Amino acid sequence: MDYKLYNGSRGLCCKGCSRQDNKLNTYDWLADIPGNTEEGGMVEVQFKNTRKGYFRNSNKIPLEKGDIVAVEASPGHDIGVVTLTGRLALLQMKKASLKPEAEIKRIYRKAKPTDLEKFTEAKAKEHRTMIRARQIAQDLNMNMKIGDVEYQGDGNKAIFYYIADERVDFRQLIRVLADAFMVRIEMKQIGARQEAGRIGGIGPCGRELCCAAWMTSFVSVSTNAARFQDVSLNPQKLAGQCAKLKCCINYEIDCYVEAQKRLPSREIELETKDATFHFFKADILNNQISYSTDKNFPANVVTISGKRAFEIIAMNRKGIKPDALPEETVKSAPKKPVDLLEQESLTRFDRRRGKKGDPNRNRNKKRNNSQPQQDEGQQKQKQQARQHQPNRQQANRPWNNNPGNNKPGNNNPQRNPNNKNSNGKPNGKRKPRENETT
Repeated sequence: MDYKLYNGSRGLCCKGCSRQDNKLNTYDWLADIPGNTEEGGMVEVQFKNTRKGYFRNSNKIPLEKGDIVAVEASPGHDIGVVTLTGRLALLQMKKASLKPEAEIKRIYRKAKPTDLEKFTEAKAKEHRTMIRARQIAQDLNMNMKIGDVEYQGDGNKAIFYYIADERVDFRQLIRVLADAFMVRIEMKQIGARQEAGRIGGIGPCGRELCCAAWMTSFVSVSTNAARFQDVSLNPQKLAGQCAKLKCCINYEIDCYVEAQKRLPSREIELETKDATFHFFKADILNNQISYSTDKNFPANVVTISGKRAFEIIAMNRKGIKPDALPEETVKSAPKKPVDLLEQESLTRFDRRRGKKGDPNRNRNKKRNNSQPQQDEGQQKQKQQARQHQPNRQQANRPWNNNPGNNKPGNNNPQRNPNNKNSNGKPNGKRKPRENETT
C-alpha cells in the first residue's frame, strides 16, 4: 500500500489544521493515517460559534477537516464545517456521553454553491433579527435577554438564545416572532458563561476568553476556591466579563490545597519568651507564614518558614519557649559575582600588562603591592646614604679578603691591584703560562 504525503515538505500532513479564528478549534492529528476516515463513519461538524454536532457518514463521502457539508436537520438541512473524522470523532462522542447506537442524523452531501448562497443570505439577517426580537420581548414585558440568533442553513428555522434569571413563559413571544419573521422558532436558554463563549472577547490576562477558545463544559466556581488561594474577595477583580466568578480560579486550586498541607493551622498561636504571636498572612506556594503580636492589626510582624513553625509548635507542646521565632543563622560572606561575559568583552585586550620577557615583572609587582609608597624626602636620604657607602659587592668578594691575592707574583692580573697600566688602571692582559706559546 502506498502512503501519500499531502504537503511538499515530506513531513507531517497539514490536513489536521483549520482556521485559527474558529472557536473551540481542534487539531486532527490522525488525519494522515490511511483508513482513518472510514473507521467508525462518524464525523464532528461545527456550526455557528460553539455549537457542534455528530453525524453519520452513511454515504461514505470522502471528507477532510475543513470541508463544508450539508447535514440533516428538522426540518430541512443545515450547513456546517467538518472538524474531526474517524477515531477522534468517536472519542469526542464518548466524552460527550453520546452512544453510536442512538439516533444520529446523517450527512447529505458536500455543500453546493446554491447551498452556500442560501446560507450567507440567512446569516446576514441574524443581527437584525436579534435587535427586532429584543424590542418585541421588551414590549411584552418579558424578563429575559435575547443574546444571539442563529439561522439554519436553509433559512427555514431560527434558534433564539436567551438568558433569564427565572422561569419565563414565552409562548406568546414565539407566536409574535413567528408572525414577524415567517420562520420556525426555537428558544434555547443559556447561562452567562455560555453567552460570553458565544460572543467572545479578550480577558484581563490579555488572551482570548477560555470559554470561547477551548472550554466545552462549565464547572461551577465558588468563593471557597478564592479563599484557599488567599485572594481578596473583591467582586470587581474576581468577576469576569460574564459577571460571574472567573473560571480560571479553579485552575490552580488543587495545587494550593496540596501546598497548604505543609503549613500549620491558622488557629495555632506561637509562644516565645517575650510575646505570643498570632497568624497574620501566608505565602502558600513559597511556604512562608507571617505572624503578628496582635490579632487585629499587624504589629511586630515576623515571617518564618512552615518547617520552623512546626518546630516551634512542637517546642510549645513540651513547655519550651524559644527566644525568638526566626532561627539564628550565621551570615556567610557574600560571594563575588562572576562575569560570565568577561571572555567575550571587546575591551579585554586593552588592559595594561607588563612585558613577558621581563623576569622582574612579578617581583616588582609584589614589591610595589607589599611596600607602601614612601615620601620623596625619605627616598632622597636613602640615595645619599647609598653614595657614601662602599660597594658591597666588591667588599664581599673572596679575593679581597685573601692576602695571597695582593702579592705581586699573582698570575691573575685583574685581581692584582699592583698590575696597572700607565694610566693607573688595571691592565686587562694576563701573563702567558709556561705551556702556552706567545
